Amino acid sequence: MDFQLSDLYTLLPEIFLLIGVSGILLLDLFLSKEQRGVTYALTLIVLVVTSVLPWFFYDADPRVIMSGLVVSDALGAALKSTVCVLIAVGLVYSKNYLLSRGLHRGEYFSLTLFATLGMMVMISSNHFLSLYLGLELLSLSLYAMVALQRDSGRSSEAAIKYFVLGAIASGMLLYGMSMIYGATGHLNIEAIVSSILSGHSDSNLLRLGVVFVIVGIGFKLGAVPFHMWIPDVYQGSPTSVTLLIGTAPKVAAFAFVLRLLAEALGHPSLHQDWSQMLTVLAVASLIIGNVVAIAQTNFKRMLAYSTIAHMGFLLVGFMTGSISGYSASLFYVLTYVLMALGGFGVILLLSRDGFEAEELSDLRGLSQTNPWCAFLLMIILFSMAGIPPTVGFWSKLFVIQSIIDLGYVGLAVTAVMTSLIGAFYYLRVVKIMFFDANESSINTVKYSAGMAVFAVNGLLLLGLGLFPGWLLSLCESLIESSVRTF
Repeated sequence: MDFQLSDLYTLLPEIFLLIGVSGILLLDLFLSKEQRGVTYALTLIVLVVTSVLPWFFYDADPRVIMSGLVVSDALGAALKSTVCVLIAVGLVYSKNYLLSRGLHRGEYFSLTLFATLGMMVMISSNHFLSLYLGLELLSLSLYAMVALQRDSGRSSEAAIKYFVLGAIASGMLLYGMSMIYGATGHLNIEAIVSSILSGHSDSNLLRLGVVFVIVGIGFKLGAVPFHMWIPDVYQGSPTSVTLLIGTAPKVAAFAFVLRLLAEALGHPSLHQDWSQMLTVLAVASLIIGNVVAIAQTNFKRMLAYSTIAHMGFLLVGFMTGSISGYSASLFYVLTYVLMALGGFGVILLLSRDGFEAEELSDLRGLSQTNPWCAFLLMIILFSMAGIPPTVGFWSKLFVIQSIIDLGYVGLAVTAVMTSLIGAFYYLRVVKIMFFDANESSINTVKYSAGMAVFAVNGLLLLGLGLFPGWLLSLCESLIESSVRTF
């Protein structure tokens, strides 16, 4: 398939984002410290425009462009818009935090946009090379952002751990991709599928490649036993960077896993192998993530182990290998990032210059000083725990229903029991906010754009819980229109 000039229209969101970040980099050189608000405003404008563009330049029926490197479909357009909106909301949450810590700089915004570009490339990839290129652009940007607070030893330590383990994960993933190339002779997803269906691929080498790919995916998602970087990186990073790592990249990771496993390696003979591996990762993540989170006294670290458990639920939906399972996983990841956005957002809103509101004790008596903020955080925590009528209940229910339909009753029981364990540490935070005495006035929140966004964030979780049908229908239609079934 040859390159056509019309293909550039489909890539216009990525092209615009790249031009935008390049312009912001150059402009920032000529701005003083007091004028950095211009960089911040331009970054938000670029993200908003980029979030709209995919809806004008996508194909209802999936179309492969750029000599097989990129696929244009409705799922890609939806996920790219979602990523841009999440990043923009995260920047609104982070503004005061960045100003108080000297991070309100051009480098921060440029790296954020480069990370966004990497995610968009991952989402629309139809080729192992473009998948890996997007992943590394995202990863390298995040490594630098974790270490951006140069005077913080904790951030530097987190960056080193993240870089070393991330490099190992990338190496594993690349090794697996090379084995799949050796087995099929192709890096293009459609060509790989054709090779597998024709029986011309080396089945043993292909299965070995799948093992390494699963290991790489496990590292990137933070699934047990490849989770060791998540708690330290979440706790050690500046909270604004933790929010970034814990939200939008999960959406890109969903697309990454979908393109790799569901589309390239979804043949029944291979699905049987990788679904068993995903089941082990999912069960281990559900158990260890929820159990270890109980012992945490740091809110960010607790949310890190919570993330591990949530990624277990995401993998449970994937291991079904069915349209309903993929749809449930998409619904889950979209609702989870909204919860994580609010969970880390409240830490940013409560933090002050020289004070990180990241210990559970910092939330004592929050309902006495900020009843509205405490109520919204309670909704977010209820949603994470899967308590109705929040959307977290439906996201867990849809995943469990998808595996029960295929007869995985034991796995469904495990998911339910671990969710009950997880409810304990979420409700403990609610108890701290509403029933413990307030010992200081440090946890006060002034009205700001971030607080307004936080209100929308919390109420959206409640609204989606009351009316979840339209989002699930959207997820199902996106998966059905974009994912090939064998």
